[in-house]
Amino acid sequence: MAEGEGGGDKKELEKKVVHTYPLVRNSDMIDEMKLESVEIVVTACEKHSANNELAARMIKEQMDKKFGPPFHVVVGEGYGFEITYECKSLLYMYFAGTLAICIWKA
Repeated sequence: MAEGEGGGDKKELEKKVVHTYPLVRNSDMIDEMKLESVEIVVTACEKHSANNELAARMIKEQMDKKFGPPFHVVVGEGYGFEITYECKSLLYMYFAGTLAICIWKA
């Protein structure tokens, strides 16, 4: 009987925490650039929530327009990366829980 009760508590502890706000994990951008980049990401990910490729394209085009080319963007879930980037141009963040966005200039 005690085992059955303990199993219910364990399931409650395993709940996932889903963030509904943008969570910046790593960035070396200046604050103004970072804030504008996060706004661009949120807009693109909300507009193209079903298609990561379109969201990445929209983010890249806006970043190139605002801060000059060439920016690179990856939008997706469950990926790893190792990149070489220009200083003060990296942003790695999460949006809507599990959607990861990496932006950098090379």
